[in-house]
Amino acid sequence: METGDVIDIFRDAGAVLEGHFILTSGLRSPVFLQKARVFMHADKTEKLCRALADKIRAEVPGRIDYVVGPAIGGLIPAYETSRHLGVPAVWVERENGKFRLRRFEIEKGARVVIVEDIVTTGLSIRETIDCLRELGAEVVAAACIIDRSAGKSDVGVPLVALAEYEVPAYAADQLPPELARLPAVKPGSRNI
Repeated sequence: METGDVIDIFRDAGAVLEGHFILTSGLRSPVFLQKARVFMHADKTEKLCRALADKIRAEVPGRIDYVVGPAIGGLIPAYETSRHLGVPAVWVERENGKFRLRRFEIEKGARVVIVEDIVTTGLSIRETIDCLRELGAEVVAAACIIDRSAGKSDVGVPLVALAEYEVPAYAADQLPPELARLPAVKPGSRNI
């Protein structure tokens, strides 16, 4: 599956929004990828995650014991991707502002791939890596449906992206005038 195919699925689902958005990272962007509009369609989600699982198999050597999703955004793609990889899916969630594996246990030395929905700065993946390494897991890679940074974000492990789709993102004090004129909306889930 090519980047254009992935973006077509997002457009088809009405998930490519235009306006002035405050991203989870705090950056501002004229484009927001509302993956929830894609994930509400099992057929679209299955197609994307099957392709992501195929790409993970091709690019990540060795066995994978678990797929881990950062809550909330990574839950659905992690689960569906794990289904195609034939391994269990678990997730981390915030407890006092820090990711924790609250509902599950994984063995020390377990080989883990983190699956996220969309990467902009990679912060959620890096926080998930920290959590898993504290538990003794070996994080062998991370993967995402769309890498908004087009390969520029360093997540700390190899990143497998189904699509690279660079979208402009700006610090709040560096907005272009046409974006600054629009009211800002914060649709992300970081503080949930």
